[in-house]
Amino acid sequence: MRIILLLTLLLSFNWAAAQKYKSSKGMIKFYSEEVLEDITAINKKVVSIFDSESGQIVFSVPVNAFEFEKSLMQEHFNEKYMESEKFPKSTFKGTLTGYTIGQKNPEVWAEGELMIHGIKKNIRIPGSIDFLKNGVKIKTVFEVKLIDYGIEVPSLMFQKIAEEIEVTVEIEYKPYEK
Repeated sequence: MRIILLLTLLLSFNWAAAQKYKSSKGMIKFYSEEVLEDITAINKKVVSIFDSESGQIVFSVPVNAFEFEKSLMQEHFNEKYMESEKFPKSTFKGTLTGYTIGQKNPEVWAEGELMIHGIKKNIRIPGSIDFLKNGVKIKTVFEVKLIDYGIEVPSLMFQKIAEEIEVTVEIEYKPYEK
């Protein structure tokens, strides 16, 4: 009888732990190391939902919310490179695999469709997930080739902007309540 009660409690705990999470304060940073000047921009307006049971994850990034140290860089980024009026957001829709709910800091894989500058590409990137007391934290660092997403850098600017950009994503989720 005790075994049945224990199994029932364990099964109900796992069912309760598997849930949907949301974040409206995720962070995406990109970094380009260059000879003349490194370029860094941070966006803290990332919106995301994560379903821990299915592994499904989606996020949306308002392109014009990236903040640069220099306002001229931000202007060039939005007008010349990302064309943020024409392509106002970037998105990811996919699945996280390689974890068990409650497991401490496992390496996971995010696999799905990344859309930048209106172009969609299937990607598979490593990351980590941490199940916290009141939520979940997901982190990844990966490279994006600008040419893969139709982002052209004028020939005079090749001294300033790398062909590959390092992208860091950190999202802290809280339980989603309807």
